[in-house]
Amino acid sequence: MRAVLLHEFGPPAQLRVADVPTPRPAEGEVAVQVAVVGVQFLETQVRAGTMRGALGGAPLPVILGKEIAGLVAEVGPGVDTALVGARVLAGTTGLGGYAETAVVPAGTLIPVDEGIGLPEAVALYRYGVTAQGLIRAARVTAGDRVLVLAAAGAVGTILVQLLKRAGATVVAAARGEHKLALLGKLRADHVVDYTLPRWTDRVRDAVGGSVDVVFDHVGGALGRESFELLTPGTGRQIAFGFSSGTPLRVGPMELVGRGLTLTGFSAGLIWSRPALARDLVTEVLELAAAGQLTPVIGQRLPLERAADAHAAIEARRTVGKTLLIP
Repeated sequence: MRAVLLHEFGPPAQLRVADVPTPRPAEGEVAVQVAVVGVQFLETQVRAGTMRGALGGAPLPVILGKEIAGLVAEVGPGVDTALVGARVLAGTTGLGGYAETAVVPAGTLIPVDEGIGLPEAVALYRYGVTAQGLIRAARVTAGDRVLVLAAAGAVGTILVQLLKRAGATVVAAARGEHKLALLGKLRADHVVDYTLPRWTDRVRDAVGGSVDVVFDHVGGALGRESFELLTPGTGRQIAFGFSSGTPLRVGPMELVGRGLTLTGFSAGLIWSRPALARDLVTEVLELAAAGQLTPVIGQRLPLERAADAHAAIEARRTVGKTLLIP
């Protein structure tokens, strides 16, 4: 089968397609004929060598890729043979997804109804769970004024829509007219380009003052500027990444002095509770099938262009979800 191999850590060009043996499922596993692979920002960091620990000690060369969708092609011992041919979402153990066939634990399978396409299902899969978990962590209620940084990304596009369903006033911040136009179509109340001078003044003007919640996947200077927008006494900022390369820096006394809350969020804590994760995935898929949630797919590329996918994500040229199609 064809697969994308990472032979050495480094730039995107280190990702190259090769022919490798087709994996076979062991006990408790299934082999999935992969129709769609979701590319994660974390995978670009692994490839670059800055997040090597995510490989769990696996030696190079490796096949990256965690989130896939396709048809069950084969089951291992102890797995119900009735699954063969089923349309499913699945998560690998962290490796193996950038390929024509991937082996996954049978327990990770989530059925995909015919009412939603497999690419759309992948676009909502893990990041739909992340978005729902973020809203719960921030305790968002109707009427909250919410700022979403990097709102045109894979998490942000889902988060904006779910926040509107929750009754929040949403300020979606991104870079460039193309991304801002997309966010307007997703019904964000206000859109702001955070590369413009005094962009935080635009946020204040939009909401008539401060904001109640900031969802921060950027960190660094933008995360810090957003922190200054929070309402004293009730404001809360949810940090769930630092795509800028620099974490948000806030001192304890700043939180105490202004009565603010800073919460760290990891979707891994949700995925460690499989039943909860499955319920959340099912919920977002049902919303999409009913036309109440729009999956945003910015890029669909063949396996041979995995390097291009990584380069585009790192250069912040992408919107929504980036997919590979074997």
